Amino acid sequence: MNAKTKSARRQRIRFGIRNKISGVATKPRLSVFRSNTDIYVQLIDDINGVTIASASSRDKDIAAQKTSKGEKSKLVGTAIARKATELGVKEVIFDRGGYLYHGRVKSLADGAREGGLQF
Repeated sequence: MNAKTKSARRQRIRFGIRNKISGVATKPRLSVFRSNTDIYVQLIDDINGVTIASASSRDKDIAAQKTSKGEKSKLVGTAIARKATELGVKEVIFDRGGYLYHGRVKSLADGAREGGLQF
């Protein structure tokens, strides 16, 4: 499978997911972006078009730890859960961004659940 077909497939899946789910201020969308080296997550209020909070594996406290990408994903999940609870958000809608719920995406979700978020 070449890169053009693979990215087009992910875009189709991503747009299908976005048609079905939407975040509001009380229950924002937890959006995941995964690159080859890092993972990024945002809490998004789609009604106002605002990012409420964000975390990534490039944050100083997470990047300083010399662990695997999967373990860093779990740390990013707990970081976004901590930021969400500071803002008073307990429930979110999980948007996997067209990625399979496996590996780093799953470990991020597990970290967020351990941090206190409910999806």
